[in-house]
Amino acid sequence: MAVRVTSPRPRIPGGHLAVDAGQSSISISWSDGHHRLVGTMPGVHTDRPLMPQLASAVTGFLDSEGVSAIAVGLGVSGLVTPEAEELLRLLRRTSITEIAIAHDSTTAYLGALGNHPGVVCACGTGVVTLALGETEVARVDGWGHIMGDAGSAYWIGRNALEAAMRGYDGRRQMTALTDVVIADFPDVEGAYMALQADPNRIARIARYARHVDRLAATDRVAANILDKAAAHLSEAVIAAARRAGLMGHEPPRVCAVGDVFNSERVLHKFTDYLTLQWPNFAVTPPQGTPLDGAAMLVDLDSASPMASRVARARR
Repeated sequence: MAVRVTSPRPRIPGGHLAVDAGQSSISISWSDGHHRLVGTMPGVHTDRPLMPQLASAVTGFLDSEGVSAIAVGLGVSGLVTPEAEELLRLLRRTSITEIAIAHDSTTAYLGALGNHPGVVCACGTGVVTLALGETEVARVDGWGHIMGDAGSAYWIGRNALEAAMRGYDGRRQMTALTDVVIADFPDVEGAYMALQADPNRIARIARYARHVDRLAATDRVAANILDKAAAHLSEAVIAAARRAGLMGHEPPRVCAVGDVFNSERVLHKFTDYLTLQWPNFAVTPPQGTPLDGAAMLVDLDSASPMASRVARARR
């Protein structure tokens, strides 16, 4: 665990935890209003039970830092049924008495736009888009690497690997992505077996998105992959906005968050595509991070449409 101390290390009990649990990494922050600690650890495996993984991450952080907490808000990738009671039971040996847990689309939204109408497209290893209207909340994608996550880092990496092997076979267009894969797998014909056997294959494949972005300026295949990713992401924003009742003449506030949007090409194309729908469209900078959104869960207004997406447990 790598921990960054942002103020003097506390030696007092109490405080609140916030957890942003993604597939590539888990970020945790602890605060008592005067001191703050931030830590990171390996991400969750969405093909395994999530609550034990989250309990292990929380207790590991508390034990490592010698602090305690009374409440925790968690945003979690791959969450289908947020078992708040189960998680609280798994944390029975800690001082935590209150849990609020939600899919990471909810915490990404709250961190970016707070409890205000708009659309947030959160695109990292996976991708999910959430829109909040006056009375409706609409989720688009976030269906995992088998059924969805179109435009995500995993999607980009998966398409890069496929293009690399097409180039290796002599099918379609040659691409520098083939050289990237050969550099990682000298026995390139065994690469698919090595990836299938890797328990961290989702995060590993997602990391190829960085190579695609690096090569896009000079490699047409890489550029095309990024352009298609941007098209998928903009399509998700429009679908979410329509379902949440935000399709007026004026564009809603739209935040684009996550590592994939660090690609200038993806962000530029994403903006261009949405300008076709709203000529005066501009991306809205996020006001905070998904970790900030997780910190908001415990005290989220119960009258908000977003509150229905949060599971709670107390003892």
